[in-house]
Amino acid sequence: MSVRVLIVDDLTFMRIAIREAVEEAGFVVTSEARNGWEALIRYTDDKPDVVLLDIAMPVMDGITALKKLMLLDPTACVVMCSALGEQEMIVKAIKLGARDFVVKPFRKERIASAITKAVKRNA
Repeated sequence: MSVRVLIVDDLTFMRIAIREAVEEAGFVVTSEARNGWEALIRYTDDKPDVVLLDIAMPVMDGITALKKLMLLDPTACVVMCSALGEQEMIVKAIKLGARDFVVKPFRKERIASAITKAVKRNA
């Protein structure tokens, strides 16, 4: 069974780049969201195995979305994505239940390893 991934990022070009990395690694993208609010809806509808969640987004940021996801499903498997300089937010996200993080700009291999690591921790 393929690992199913929800991609959450407000930037279209970033969602495209992440999708390419996810699919090249052999995972399946269930859907995409542009903000935390959309992520909660997509998560409820699609029940993905992993959520790749950006931190800085409009409407609902990634930290708020992570808190709500963990309330909705304490077993949610979330990998945070952030730009350089957001290390404090990454630490906060890990404390809130994120399984791993990927710093942007990222290498495709790092996306694949973060997803694999997160899924193994959830098994």
